[in-house]
Amino acid sequence: MKHFVCIGLLVFFFFPVQVFGAHGISIDGKLKYPPDFTRFDYVSPDAVKGGKLTMHDLGSFDKMNPFTLKGQEPAGLTAFVFETLAISSLDEPFAEYGLLAKDIELAEDRMSVTFTLNELARFSDGSPVTVEDVKYSLEKLKSNDAHPQYQIYMKDITEAEILDKNRIRFHFARTNRELHMIAAQLPVVSKAFYEKHGFNSDSAAESITPPIGSGPYIVDKIVPGKSITYRRNPDYWAKDLPVRTGMYNFDTITIDYYRDQIVSLEAFKAGEFDFMSVNIAKQWARDLDGKLFDSGKLIKELFPHKNNAGMQGFVFNTRKSLFEDSRVREALGLAFDFQWTNKTLFFDQYTRNNSYFSNSILAATGLPGKGELELLEPFRDSLPPEVFAKPLEPPTTEPPSSLRKNLRQAKKLLNEAGWEAKNGGLVNEKGESFSFEILLVSPSFERVMAPYVQNLEKLGIKATYRTIDTALYVDRMKNFDFDMMVSVFGQSQSPGNEQRSYWHSSSADQKGSRNLAGIADPVVDSLVDAIIYATTQEELTSACRALDRVLWYGYYVVPNWYLASHRLAYSSRFRQPETLPLYYSPDQLLMTWWDSSAEKSGE
Repeated sequence: MKHFVCIGLLVFFFFPVQVFGAHGISIDGKLKYPPDFTRFDYVSPDAVKGGKLTMHDLGSFDKMNPFTLKGQEPAGLTAFVFETLAISSLDEPFAEYGLLAKDIELAEDRMSVTFTLNELARFSDGSPVTVEDVKYSLEKLKSNDAHPQYQIYMKDITEAEILDKNRIRFHFARTNRELHMIAAQLPVVSKAFYEKHGFNSDSAAESITPPIGSGPYIVDKIVPGKSITYRRNPDYWAKDLPVRTGMYNFDTITIDYYRDQIVSLEAFKAGEFDFMSVNIAKQWARDLDGKLFDSGKLIKELFPHKNNAGMQGFVFNTRKSLFEDSRVREALGLAFDFQWTNKTLFFDQYTRNNSYFSNSILAATGLPGKGELELLEPFRDSLPPEVFAKPLEPPTTEPPSSLRKNLRQAKKLLNEAGWEAKNGGLVNEKGESFSFEILLVSPSFERVMAPYVQNLEKLGIKATYRTIDTALYVDRMKNFDFDMMVSVFGQSQSPGNEQRSYWHSSSADQKGSRNLAGIADPVVDSLVDAIIYATTQEELTSACRALDRVLWYGYYVVPNWYLASHRLAYSSRFRQPETLPLYYSPDQLLMTWWDSSAEKSGE
């Protein structure tokens, strides 16, 4: 499932399953927090409201509806302004607790789920959140007006049936153990607001109109493309709910936009904003210094997590004829020297991705087990033999291996695929040269690409790399307008419907999907369905591992690296709870912090 999503509450006896309405639901029938819990363990009873937080983002924004395809919304809009029917617990791998919905009831046949809305729920204009708003939200997000990812993710939710003024039932196309939790993740928007302003308006004025939501913040100030300020709603309806206690403590949150990652770092060191998640190893190792660090006003710290790291890689666009042959893709992977890169450029901070579910029990290890073989055997004749005979191992240059040895193997593969060295380059039987462009969004990646391009040049391949503006990068990614690009395929602890957007043939040509590689393979489709419709944790694990092997030996990406902790730099004004969550993003963690200046002023 997407993010840190959880699965339904089942109660098993020696007679037919009964499922009761509940304040929370989980994959195994166990919940850490009882109905009368007062707060999550990873928030603090000492947190105070007040103060301000200034953050940053790269690029720009040009719209205020985060649910459409065209344009780019500002950071924070979804998390601060809009809410879902239920929210994830960050210290349980598969648990959610009601927010807009105070009760969730899964039908005995698992073909529908009924939500009872909290009668206190209000939008920021004071109007109640109604079942009509929920129905409208589902229908809009499943329509062509919304980003295609919602149609993909909520495909098997067929309709919403209003039962009474507080209850609404979602019907399903087929049983799926996580589908009721996907339904609970529905962002609920104001029907009245969007009927007035248009959900997917072409009007520039309408597209930048601050939306009305039910979340803890309202949009306070917009400087188009440059900054946005959110102000805590003093009348926030859920401020005393246990799922919100101790969270969203800052009075204002401002996000300033920078065009360049290097410039933003210097701005942070000068004290222009308060919090930075660092994703560049060199910055972490060498550049976070200066008088504010020396004085203790700025702090840098590693925060461990247990997130499923998924896969980061250089993604091949297999829609391009150049990358249709898996032998070509395998050859280009052999030209990347991770060991040298990690040691020379990354200060040995990273672990290489060895799975599409890295840092997780879902990662395939060794040779396929019984459950995996049951899924893979029907396709044996159409799969590479390595799927059955070789563990997942990325190329290495550790002795006795070497870059030279890898390049020799790459040359052999390219020759087999019809590419021959000629006149200092590599050409095919049509006389076409092997050349392509690597699209980048961060200048910091140029130092990674430079030695990779040099290694490709030794094979006769003419590769170039180019860093472009964030907005243009996002647009080209949405339209699959690239040869190769760097991307991350994040995974939760319980993968599910989002796998359709990543790998399924139905999303290969759907603009805005996450199927960047253009994978259209019936074997992959079958394994994605096996993940989505798994009925037990064992089935899910086997399906993920089987898919992992097929994707790995499809050579759709050149595997990159991951880190099992968050590298955070922040103002010493901030205070933190004593307990860390387990499965979280930096922004989720930050929303449990508070400003000590508010503490001192007695707010």
